Amino acid sequence: MRDLFKAELLRFRGWALGAFGVHLLVLAFLARVVDLAQQPVLVYRVFGGVDALAGLLLGLYQMGSYRRPNTWLNLLHRPLAPARIAAALLGAGAAWLAVAVALPVLLIGVYQSGLTARVVDLRHWLLPLGAWLLAACGYVAGACCMLGPARRAMAALVLLVALAINQASGAWALLVQTLALAWLAGMLLASFKPDLSATPRTPLATVLLALPLQAGAYLLILLLEFGGQMVWIMQGSHPNNTETPPPGGQNETERMTPQQRMLAGLVASRAPQAPTWREQVALSDVVSIAVDLPGLPVRGALTNAAPADFDDTAKNVRWTFSHDRMRLVGYRIAGGRGVGTLGVGAADGAFPAPAVAIAGLPGQPKDDRSLVAGNRLYHYVSETGQVLPRIQLPSGEWLLGTTAVGENLVVQSDRALYFYDGRDIVASEAPLQPRERMPIPGAMGDLRDLDLIELVDGYLVSASFTTYAWVMDGTAPYQTLTWVHDDGRVEEVARRAIAFDYPAWFRYQAWWPSPVLYALRHAVSGLFATPDPMQATTPAPMPRGIRWLAGVLMLASLLAALWLVRRRELSLPAKVAWVIVCGAVGLPALASLWLLYPASEKSRLTMHAQPAI
Repeated sequence: MRDLFKAELLRFRGWALGAFGVHLLVLAFLARVVDLAQQPVLVYRVFGGVDALAGLLLGLYQMGSYRRPNTWLNLLHRPLAPARIAAALLGAGAAWLAVAVALPVLLIGVYQSGLTARVVDLRHWLLPLGAWLLAACGYVAGACCMLGPARRAMAALVLLVALAINQASGAWALLVQTLALAWLAGMLLASFKPDLSATPRTPLATVLLALPLQAGAYLLILLLEFGGQMVWIMQGSHPNNTETPPPGGQNETERMTPQQRMLAGLVASRAPQAPTWREQVALSDVVSIAVDLPGLPVRGALTNAAPADFDDTAKNVRWTFSHDRMRLVGYRIAGGRGVGTLGVGAADGAFPAPAVAIAGLPGQPKDDRSLVAGNRLYHYVSETGQVLPRIQLPSGEWLLGTTAVGENLVVQSDRALYFYDGRDIVASEAPLQPRERMPIPGAMGDLRDLDLIELVDGYLVSASFTTYAWVMDGTAPYQTLTWVHDDGRVEEVARRAIAFDYPAWFRYQAWWPSPVLYALRHAVSGLFATPDPMQATTPAPMPRGIRWLAGVLMLASLLAALWLVRRRELSLPAKVAWVIVCGAVGLPALASLWLLYPASEKSRLTMHAQPAI
């Protein structure tokens, strides 16, 4: 085993060292231009995709060179168990991936930590491990693709898709990648045998190979449905690309201007003031309330859901939030010399959550910034170099953004709108107290448009909930109009039901092919992930017809499995188990049964036999 491991190391030595050099040069160049530790999440996804692709190509090439019949028999005719041979080959490849993928990332981290004033937190030291795990997952997946029969060769790639959709962060993301790597390793060991076309021999091997195969069949169904949607779009009848959207539907509401949307909501109002409001809306500028955070930052996350730094151009200082210190760390934009740390108030206290810089509040100097940290908003004062607390929302809420409305300020959280007197912002640096609070009449994930106008007595707020009305996760679309009185009273004055633009079979197209695999997909996506209140929705009730459609497909799968297992060389317990699984999972399970157990020669002769005359 040791000799085989050494031979494999020597075989890929040149390629691995060359990849190490190229990777290190690319990262070194980028590190001179930008702060690699504070890039947006898209940059990390690109690097992770390249790492996984590099591992995939290595796995395909390495096992492809051994897969030729004579070479494969020669490889396995050694005084070693197949598992030990696989460990030697994969160990060498994994070792070179650590050198080519993880070591350059580690060296750049050492450079930034030791020779610059940039922030390098504990979460950044986990990036080399994350890069290696992604490359290793791609590597083992490539090996599985090459060793598996052509009928199911691509099933291992489903584990890479699972990593792409998972929402876990920090060390939890590494745990998910480790679990995926362990599953792929199990798949490889189940496939690493003298007869590569042989079916799995144990229940564990069957589960390891069949479940990704079923998920792959489910993914193929989704891709076919997506292709059908593209044809629908090219025909020009898709609700999203028709010149005139369906009347009263979600697309019509989303294409309206804020003024048109508010007028449409007032049509459903029976309030005595509605005629007056319609005139005022027609003559006034309607303000749209927008969210300032692209995503909620999570402490210890390997990537940045929102920008972690901002520049104070007046002082030539770049401030970066440190997850370890829970304070801002500054360095000179020109020269890179450190200027120290900055916390909250005179005591230099820690922030309660990762801070994200947004635009300053109305009336504040142009070089000042607002910092959002959890349920609090702070004022960064450029002139004095202080961070002062200004707004604190109730515990459990997330502050998402601020919008100036006339001379006043509106603050949005994931649960409510808060209205502040703009004069208090510039009068002093004391914490602000809201004059009114309006609960958002729906889930934050469903909310798409939030518009308001200022009235003589308060505000008129329009909320449209249509974000996910085209899929099963979204609520039944609707619009509300709320009157926020100056004395703090909140009164709903209109509610308009909005029609679905898409038929039920389209909205639930991810569910009815296999309810079980749909639930599994959601479980994988949310495995070890922190719940995101910005994505919280209230799903609409499922139509009975969709449940019947899923049930009919599951019954058809069960009946087809009864016919198919009679023509496969399986034990009675295996046949019973497969029939039950096909009935519970649906068509993807039936596809995996057909792909995993091809018809034997005896079965083919039986099926094609002709009766004697």
